[in-house]
Amino acid sequence: METLVQEHSMTIGLSGNPNCGKTTMFNALTGSHQHVGNWPGVTVVTKMGHARVGSGATSQEVDIVDLPGTYSLTAYSEEEKAARNFLINTRPAAVIDVMNADALERNLYLAVQILELGVPLVLALNMMDEVRKHGKDIDTALLTKLTGCPAIETVARSGKGKQELLDAAFLLAKDRNGRWDPLVISYGPDLDPVLAEMEAIITKAGELVGQVPPRWVGIKILEGDESIINRCREANPEVAARLEALVAKVSEHLGRTLRASPDAIIADYRYGYITGIARQVVRYPKVDAERIRLSDRMDQVLTHQLAGPLVMALVIYLVYILTFKAGALPMEMVQDAFAWLGKTAEAAMPDGLLRSLVVSGVIAGVGGVLGFVPLIMIMFFLISALEDSGYVARMAYMLDRVFRIFGLHGTSVLPFIVAGGIAGGCAVPGVMATRALRSPKEKLATLLVTPFMTCGAKVPVFLMLAAAFFPGSEAGVMSLVTLTAWVAALLVAKLLRSTVVKGESTPFVMELPPYRMPTLSGLCIHTWERSWDYMRKAGTTILAISVLLWAAMTFPGLPADRATAFDAREAAVQEQIDAAKAQGQEASALEEALKQVGADRSEEALKASAAGRAGVALESVSHLAGFNWRVNIALVGGLAAKEVIVSTLGTAYSLGEIDTEDAEPLSRLMAADPSFPRSAALALIIFVILYAPCSVTIVTMARESSWKWAVFAMTFNTSLAFVAAVAVFQTARLFS
Repeated sequence: METLVQEHSMTIGLSGNPNCGKTTMFNALTGSHQHVGNWPGVTVVTKMGHARVGSGATSQEVDIVDLPGTYSLTAYSEEEKAARNFLINTRPAAVIDVMNADALERNLYLAVQILELGVPLVLALNMMDEVRKHGKDIDTALLTKLTGCPAIETVARSGKGKQELLDAAFLLAKDRNGRWDPLVISYGPDLDPVLAEMEAIITKAGELVGQVPPRWVGIKILEGDESIINRCREANPEVAARLEALVAKVSEHLGRTLRASPDAIIADYRYGYITGIARQVVRYPKVDAERIRLSDRMDQVLTHQLAGPLVMALVIYLVYILTFKAGALPMEMVQDAFAWLGKTAEAAMPDGLLRSLVVSGVIAGVGGVLGFVPLIMIMFFLISALEDSGYVARMAYMLDRVFRIFGLHGTSVLPFIVAGGIAGGCAVPGVMATRALRSPKEKLATLLVTPFMTCGAKVPVFLMLAAAFFPGSEAGVMSLVTLTAWVAALLVAKLLRSTVVKGESTPFVMELPPYRMPTLSGLCIHTWERSWDYMRKAGTTILAISVLLWAAMTFPGLPADRATAFDAREAAVQEQIDAAKAQGQEASALEEALKQVGADRSEEALKASAAGRAGVALESVSHLAGFNWRVNIALVGGLAAKEVIVSTLGTAYSLGEIDTEDAEPLSRLMAADPSFPRSAALALIIFVILYAPCSVTIVTMARESSWKWAVFAMTFNTSLAFVAAVAVFQTARLFS
C-alpha cells in the first residue's frame, strides 16, 4: 500500500458502505487531484487524491485514500482485505467514514469495527437532505458524545459540509498524533472473561500480527478470522494453540447453552451497542408531532376510565373470536391428519411394543400438541399486532389504577402480559421482567402470581377443553379463562400483600409511545419465531417426556392371570363370531363385543402400569375435583412442562381407548368419556390456571428471589388450585 501514498505529511482514509455516497464525497474533497492505482496483493482498484487543509502559509496538503466500499472488516472479500490491510499496515492519521445517515444503524456497524481497531475516526453523516425529507433528524452533538468521534452533517452531491469534514479529520489526527484508542465493547458474561484471558496471553507473547490492539486480535480469532489465525500460527504456534483452545472451549459452551457461535454473539452485542446509540440520536420531529396528536385523540377513548377497560375486554374477545373462526378448519385438518397417521401406522406395523410406542407415545403425544399449531399461529399473529401497535402499553397504563387496589404496581402489568396476560406468552421471561419493579415486596408478590397467566404452554390445554366441552362458545371460554387468570392473580396478590409480603406501594410513571401501524413482515417474523419455539419444544422436550410417560403408562403391564383371562374372553367371542359367520348369521353385535373386550383390556393394562397406579392412587382425593386417573397422570407430567398435559392425555386416551372405531382427535375422545363430565372440565381449567408453575419457571423464580419462595409457589399454588377446583366442580354439579 505504501506505493500509493505520496510524501505528504498526513494520510487520511475514506471508508464507507457501498452506495453511501463515498465516491461522490471523494470527488468533492479532492477535485481533479486524484489518480488510480492497484492494491498490493489483491486485484482491487483504488484511488488516491490530495486536498489542502487551512489557508495561506499555514495550509497543509494531505493524502486522501478512497478505501473499497465494504460493510465490515471481516476480511472475507478482497475489498474487506484491502481496506483492513490499509488500516493495519499504513496506519492512517485518521479515517473518515462516509455513512448513509438515513440508514444509520446499518452504517454504524463498519464504524464500530474501525473504532475497535483504535483508528481515529470522523463520522460523515451523508445524505442529510434525505434524512430530513423523511421526517427524521439526527442529534450530531449527542452522536459525537456517545461515540467519541466528530460527527459532521454532509450532502456529498452538493459539497455541503466537505470542508468541515476535512477540518475535523485534520484536527483529530493532530490531536491523536498517531495514538490509537481502541473502543471496548462488552460481549457478555460468556465472552468477556475469555477475551480478557486472550488479551493477557497476546500481550505477554508480544507482537503477533503487527501493531494492533491485543483485544482486537482476540475478537478476530473468536470470529474465526482465518487471516489473523494464520498470522498468529506463523508468529508463535504455541500461543496460537492456546488461543484456539480457549475459542474451542467457549464455542462448545455457547453451542450447548445458547445454541450460538462466538461470532454470532459478537455480532449481536455490536448491534445492541449500535441500536442503543441510534435510538438516542435519531429523532422524528415532524412525524412524531402528527402521530402524537393522533395518539392523544385515540387515547381519549382507549384509555378512558370507563370506555378503556370495555374496549380492552372487547379487543381480547375479538382476538379469540378471530382465532377460532379462522383456525377451526386448519386445526381440524391437522388433528385429522395426525389421527390418520396414527391409524396408518397402526395398520402398517405388527402388534407389539414398537407399534404402541410409535402410535400412542409419539404420534398421539406429540400430535396432541401440534394439533393446535394453527390456532397458536393465528393467536400469536393477532397478539403481535397489539404489541407492535403500542396498545399493550395502554393496557398497562389503564390497569395501574386497578393494580393499586390489590397492592401491586403499574409495572406489574408488564410481567403479567409477557407471561401470557393476553395468552401466548411465557412465565419464564414474565418472572424475569419483575426486575423492573423497584420495591422488593411488590416484585416478590408479582413474581409469585405471574405464573397464573395463560402462557403459551397452557393455551393448548384450554383450547382442547374449550373445543371438547364448549363447542361453538370457544372464544367466550378463552376470554373467561384470560379474565379468570387476571382476577385470580390480583386476588392472590392482595392476600399475599396483606399477609406474608406486606409493604407500601410505590408510584408508577409510564410514557405511552405513539401508536404505530404494524408491518406485515414484522408480524410474520414475530409469529413464526413464537410458533417455531412452540413446535420445536413439541419435537424435542415434549417428545422426550411423551416417550418417558408412554413407558410409565405401558410397564409393567397386565399381570399374567389377567392377561390370560382377557385372552380367553377374546377367544370365546371370536369363536362365536366365526360360528355365526359359518351359519350366515349377522355378527355385528358380537364384533362390537370383541372391540369392547379389547378396550377393557387396554384400559386395565393402562391402570396396571406405573403411571396408571399412581393416577388411580391419587383418584381417592382427586375425585373431589372430578379428576379421573388419566387426568391425574397428565397433571403430574405437567409439573415438568404444561404442554405435557395435552400430550399425556393423548397418550393415555390412545392406550386406553374408549370405544372408538377409528383413531380420533383428543378433544373428541375426552368429550366421549363418561367419567369426565363438563363440570370436571371447568374444574380442570381452574386447576391448570393456578397450580404449580413448570420446572423451568420454578428455577427462574428461585434465581430471582430464593428457593424458599420457589418452593412456596409450588406448594401454595397447588393447594390453592385444588381447593378452587373442588369448589368449582361441586358447584357446577349442582347446576348440571
